[in-house]
Amino acid sequence: MTTPDSKRLEQGLDDLVHRDRVPGLQYVAVSPTELLVNFSKGCAVVGGRPMATDTTLMAYSMSKTITACAILQLIEGGKLGIDDPISHYISWQPYGNEVTVRLLLSHTAGIPNPIPLRWVHSADSGSVFNERDALRKVLANHPRPAHKPGTRFAYSNIGYWLLGALIEEVTGEALATRVQTSVFTPLGLSSSEMAYRIPDATLHASGYLERRSFINLIKSLVIDRSLVGQRAGQWVEILPHYVNGPAFGGIVGHAAGFAAFLQDQLRESSRVLAASARSFLYQQQRASGRDIPMTLGWHIGSRGKQRYYFKEGGGGGFRSMMRLYKGLGIGTVLMVNATTFNVARALDTLDALLGVKI
Repeated sequence: MTTPDSKRLEQGLDDLVHRDRVPGLQYVAVSPTELLVNFSKGCAVVGGRPMATDTTLMAYSMSKTITACAILQLIEGGKLGIDDPISHYISWQPYGNEVTVRLLLSHTAGIPNPIPLRWVHSADSGSVFNERDALRKVLANHPRPAHKPGTRFAYSNIGYWLLGALIEEVTGEALATRVQTSVFTPLGLSSSEMAYRIPDATLHASGYLERRSFINLIKSLVIDRSLVGQRAGQWVEILPHYVNGPAFGGIVGHAAGFAAFLQDQLRESSRVLAASARSFLYQQQRASGRDIPMTLGWHIGSRGKQRYYFKEGGGGGFRSMMRLYKGLGIGTVLMVNATTFNVARALDTLDALLGVKI
């Protein structure tokens, strides 16, 4: 990789804010030893606060890779087996004895993946929300496997929600407590930087839908009306909320926090995962005898001949993606407060400006 051209990179970020009309964004890149860039642009709140590097945003499905790490820690500690049936620990799940920890991690368990309509609740109602009841209701509504376990790769939010329940059953701790202790704290991240709750409303970004978007037209079908806020120019605000299943999409944080995780994964020795557990995290999986584009926690992508690991998140006014170019020793994160923004395309552009060659 060449030395980042900060001026061109910053211009590229400005273009994304103004030309593609995203309210605000954060972009961070790291090597094993350095913070290469840490930019914030645009607005955290349209017409109000600017986006800052410590502004928190909803990470949505980027949370899944962190959940995978918490599971792999339990495997490393001998509290779980990678091929244990989850029925050994969660007797109330309806999918039988063939669904294993490995299959859930790799999205090959055959767990259905209904569109998560309204699987969020207001941040104001967090104290009365019962996550376990919400999960049981979803399982009751979708009790049949979509296909035979282990036969194909098919993404499932419910599958990772079950992994969160598995963590709680095995440890006797709330997921948020366990992850804070075993993942975030070793990375040097406080609960004000990475957590499953909005740590400070005055430092949190508002999420937005573009008024001239299809999802805005159908918003009443996918999100509770009580969470739809005011119009702000070309944007419609989505009010503060939490995902019902924190294990599949609940982390609140900033790009620098996720970059700290990427940097840890680039180092020779990880603070989060022992060597054997870390090897699982990058082990490409198979279904029906064929390789799938998935490890036990990462999706596998490529740019030209350059392979990378990634996780994307999105919903409720936010979009994000983190990438790990292990062969180059580079990790990048992009987080924005707009649901329909194409983070993959933007990250291609930004990483190229950073100096990632394909």
